Amino acid sequence: MNAPAGLPPSLVGTGDLFQHLRDGTPRTRGDLARLSSLARSTVTARVDALLVAGLLRPVGEAASTGGRPPSRFALNGGDRVVVAIDLGASHASVAVSDLTNQVLAQRTVESDIADGPTAVLDRSAAIVQELLAELGRPVSDVAGSGIGVPGPVAHASGRPANPPIMPGWHDFDIPAHMAQHFGGPVLVDNDVNLMALGEHVTSWRSDRHLLLVKVATGIGAGIVSDGRLLRGALGSAGDLGHVHVAGAANDVVCRCGNVGCLEAVAAGPAIAARLRAHGLDVESSQDIVDAVTAGDVTALQAVREAGRDLGSVLATCVNLLNPSVIVIGGKLSEAGEYLLAGVREVVYQRSLPLATHDLRIVGTAAGSQGGILGAAAMVIDAVLAPRAVEVYVAQHLARSA
Repeated sequence: MNAPAGLPPSLVGTGDLFQHLRDGTPRTRGDLARLSSLARSTVTARVDALLVAGLLRPVGEAASTGGRPPSRFALNGGDRVVVAIDLGASHASVAVSDLTNQVLAQRTVESDIADGPTAVLDRSAAIVQELLAELGRPVSDVAGSGIGVPGPVAHASGRPANPPIMPGWHDFDIPAHMAQHFGGPVLVDNDVNLMALGEHVTSWRSDRHLLLVKVATGIGAGIVSDGRLLRGALGSAGDLGHVHVAGAANDVVCRCGNVGCLEAVAAGPAIAARLRAHGLDVESSQDIVDAVTAGDVTALQAVREAGRDLGSVLATCVNLLNPSVIVIGGKLSEAGEYLLAGVREVVYQRSLPLATHDLRIVGTAAGSQGGILGAAAMVIDAVLAPRAVEVYVAQHLARSA
């Protein structure tokens, strides 16, 4: 690959060296030379270029082994910021984060996804502008934007693909529209994928195989395989909600038109309908959680049975994907151990012993922040990738020449 314009050949590979500092651990030039197997002079030149570009910052000195103590350097997380937007059916969470994925400012507002892409995205962009103003950061500090939407997305183009609860969004060019407001790459993904990424980077980074299942109005999954999101050929991997549940009544019609889908028997609306049939005043997923919290036996039984239905599908996923951790998220995860108990009961019964030997099935740690953290992480990975770092360094060198 050719060097970015303005980057001397001697600095090609600066982006690769920078990856050794992505974890935020301060390191000396000697540390970097050992990690990269590069000559000390080469490391010095590349570190100096990264310092000039603002991607690194000095953080004091290491202990001396004789002579002058060596200087240490670390990622400069405050050099730029990223925009993270998590769109739901009826809300928009908007945040500005630094390059270490620390949320600097955030706001969540009511926002109807059915208002259409232009209205929803412009509303979100206006909130970003307000947050940047509060932080005293100019728009030029935005390195990129990550957006999660509640529907299937062709990730390569960032365009929604026939999203069932997003009228007017099909094939809308979200990246092009948001590029009118902010610079840098605009990356778009399904909200459940970003929840999985957010959970992985904040709580399970050492577990390279993770399955995040969102159980709310619908049911979907985000798959982290070997430390990376697994999206499939066109971005539809993880659509658990429309897998048929063995033994489900064939008169249970799903919104997709099929019968006996997991979503039609175990998602929030299905549980609420069963509880209303038993005389409970339940409409939403929050109402279900409230009934469970209040100790209503009928609600407890219904949630546990939904967990069993979910477990019957996840048992196949465990045999197929062999994750080391399954995280249950979404509004119904707030029902806690009652939902998890049903899932565990069936997964451990029906999955292969080797696949479940070290498997953990847990509730979400990131909670409602998962989508925001995942959106930010997606952008950070893009703007701090080796090639992107070298382009950024080349631009700074060109300006300072």
